Amino acid sequence: MITASTKRTPLAAILFLAAAMPAEAHVGAGSASSFAAGFAHPLFGLDHMTVMVAVGLWAAMKAGKAIWAWPLAFVGVMLAGGALGMLHGPVPFVEPVILASVVALGLLVALAIDLPLSAGIAVIGLFALFHGHAHGTEVPENAAGLDYMAGFAVATVLLHGAGIAAGVGLGSRFRGLARTAGAACAAIGVGIAFGVL
Repeated sequence: MITASTKRTPLAAILFLAAAMPAEAHVGAGSASSFAAGFAHPLFGLDHMTVMVAVGLWAAMKAGKAIWAWPLAFVGVMLAGGALGMLHGPVPFVEPVILASVVALGLLVALAIDLPLSAGIAVIGLFALFHGHAHGTEVPENAAGLDYMAGFAVATVLLHGAGIAAGVGLGSRFRGLARTAGAACAAIGVGIAFGVL
């Protein structure tokens, strides 16, 4: 039987490793001045896509209120982080935390970690703040920046929905497939950390 501390040790090690390496996935990355650019960004960024689908998968695994509360927390805190970034509010370690989110959320799904609803909101919210801040620092401080963030938010909701639909569609009989998808997400994060992806 795998104990809780056995599950936490690899997670802590991977998070430490990821925090030590810059993701550099955001700064200066393409146009950030339209709804279409904001909508497209998560769909073409491997780190974004995996994190946002992983949030949906994890919410589906938790079921109940988590199905709507966890994705809503991500989007809401991401937008707050975006506003902070647009105002040039300093947040340290943005890129390493974004990279850590890919690995951590993948592991949370892969290991089927069952956190209380509020703890899941805290974890998801923390990562969402950094994702939002990274994008907020890229956008112009005008209506075009708000359009970009709106597009990013809509794409995020759709990716969360894809994760939820996959998790619910797989059901408990195929829970192993959802866990495999989580492991793939974590592997992608490690690949990005080492410059393989």
